Amino acid sequence: MRSNPQHRARRIGAAAVIATLAMAASSWAQGDIQFSFSKMATGPLPAPWHFATLPNKNATEFAIAEVDGQHALRIATQDAYGNMVHTLHQSPSASPQLQWRWRVDHLVEKADITRKAGDDAALKLCVSFDYDKSQLSLGERTKLRLGKISTGEDIPAETLCYVWDNKQPVGSAQHNAFTHRMRYIVLQSGSQHLGQWMTEQRNLAADYAQAFGDESSAMPMLIGITISADSDNTHGSGLAYMGDIRLQP
Repeated sequence: MRSNPQHRARRIGAAAVIATLAMAASSWAQGDIQFSFSKMATGPLPAPWHFATLPNKNATEFAIAEVDGQHALRIATQDAYGNMVHTLHQSPSASPQLQWRWRVDHLVEKADITRKAGDDAALKLCVSFDYDKSQLSLGERTKLRLGKISTGEDIPAETLCYVWDNKQPVGSAQHNAFTHRMRYIVLQSGSQHLGQWMTEQRNLAADYAQAFGDESSAMPMLIGITISADSDNTHGSGLAYMGDIRLQP
């Protein structure tokens, strides 16, 4: 009996997802997590990455594209909001190192992350932590529950975002203008390195202590990596690229 082409396609697609998950699981077991966009085919970002957004928002565009002869994740936002999320279940090592390459070609012109009306960015790389939500106030727990109802996503209690900003000084750290559950560290700012690939390496435990040391003395389990760009508050636009990401002991 002949095999249905649609059934074959489903089997091939399922096999690809299983292979991706198996490679990720093997990498996690070794304590070294890599997200190699440079090795992916051009087009939509495959599972287990998934898109997350807010209701009634234009969608930030994410796709593997060729730039300067290599593949990278292209992130374009036009009066839009969106996140690409990869779930993790990674117990932290004593001194985890987070490494990546990124590039911004077009900043969100009127962004100002110190204000709600300006809380936009051309590119953010965020790490979420499994902080015990029972330690939060009733008001903050309620906001997280409402966020889950609104987005369909389980909102983490702690998220640290590295930001390529357009005006805040490099090294500045602050809370998100909407919620204390998300905190920023600015690594690049302004147009000095616009259009250039920049390489970052961060001690995640040290940055966690800087951002969340007021409420936790030890870094919890890592539960997610998110790549984000938004321009919905200022109705502007941005264009950026994310290179390979590596998390290692």
